Amino acid sequence: MEFASEKKREILSSIARNDGHGEHSPYFDGWKAYDRNPFHPTQNPDGVIQMGLAENQLSFDLIEEWIKNNPTASICTPAGVGKFKDVANFQDYHGLMEFRQAVAKFMGRVRRGKATFDPNHVVMSGGATGASETLIFCLANPGDAFLVPSPYYPAFDRDIRWRTGVRLIPVPCDSSNNFQVTLAQMESAYTKAIEANINVKGVILTNPSNPLGITLSKETLTSLLSFTFEKNLHMVCDEIYSATVFNSPAFTSISEVMQETECNPDLVHIIYSLSKDLGLPGFRVGIIYSYNDQVVNCARKMSSFGLVSSQSQHLLASMLSDEVFVKKFLEESSRRLAKRYSRFVEGLKQEGIHCLEGNAGLFFWMDLRHLLKEPTHDAEMELWRVIIKDVKLNVSPGSSFHCTEPGFFRVCFANMDDHTVEVALKRIKEFVSNAMEVAMLRNTGERGISA
Repeated sequence: MEFASEKKREILSSIARNDGHGEHSPYFDGWKAYDRNPFHPTQNPDGVIQMGLAENQLSFDLIEEWIKNNPTASICTPAGVGKFKDVANFQDYHGLMEFRQAVAKFMGRVRRGKATFDPNHVVMSGGATGASETLIFCLANPGDAFLVPSPYYPAFDRDIRWRTGVRLIPVPCDSSNNFQVTLAQMESAYTKAIEANINVKGVILTNPSNPLGITLSKETLTSLLSFTFEKNLHMVCDEIYSATVFNSPAFTSISEVMQETECNPDLVHIIYSLSKDLGLPGFRVGIIYSYNDQVVNCARKMSSFGLVSSQSQHLLASMLSDEVFVKKFLEESSRRLAKRYSRFVEGLKQEGIHCLEGNAGLFFWMDLRHLLKEPTHDAEMELWRVIIKDVKLNVSPGSSFHCTEPGFFRVCFANMDDHTVEVALKRIKEFVSNAMEVAMLRNTGERGISA
């Protein structure tokens, strides 16, 4: 009797029971649809084509060639096994010095030498996901907020909010100016947050943008850095796509802008990774680069929960130190990304589908507003379900990126071979043709009723 009257106790923690991970969003639902029925050119030609995963698979051959030509870079080859004991026993959370030096040098190379990086400020983490969360743990308390221009990467809700308890406040951008964030928009969002008694700790920018596939201009970065300086806010720049720029304008890093703009360096932090630029997401190499010594020290201690394996560090230190390879890889990767982007965008244009003009990233921002039954998010989701179920393409709806304007979709283009590209374009062509016929019949019927 006494037991029955006791208040029911929860077996699991609040984190285990909540939905903060976001796995039930359309963004992840598309991945699940692919996993249930994955496309294969011969074994499953009617399966779902994965166009919702931003992977860079276009230049693997260059890395494979380098590995074959440099057998000592791996401790798991006869030529490199002499280093096995030293590398296998290394567990210092500072990371191998040669790895941090190579990463710092590579970051400077990607930024065309317009900024240099101190290896002692390079903190490693388990991918950009781990790096983002670790940095936020260092900068903010539960309930604090960061302003983020939207549309933004859906998994920020997982990476930044889920375990930290931090809030993200979208700063809505739209097609009226090609989704470029403005100082006025940022100031408005900040003012509203302060009026709502929300403690704003900083601004988070993705440059190049995911999902837009565009870079932020130097002028925009300068104005926003000045804004954070005036308000005493942190400036966090996610620059994990910095080496994927394939058209002009060139990439401008916050590290370059801060040299020419009045700011507090202690409030500037960069998230970096080798998952996108080198196409190595499985290596789980995430980097925090902070100009704040206290943040570096705290993040380094916290990195114990998600270190990069010493074997990966050893291999990548050798690879990134090879200047001839790095130059060749960056140039060829850019050329291949440009070619693939052009093939998709031009192919879509022939079907009357327009995309935001992009110059970076592994995706483009596709405009399907003309195919919506009405300009609502419900209509966008209805169209998305048709694309997933009938067209069998996993593209990601704009609403999952917190886009306020219905009808836009992110399409990833670098995670497939040329044959799959053509299959995808053929499916889109047939779908658009059928959709336009239905729309014409619907419009004809409506005119008949009104008459």
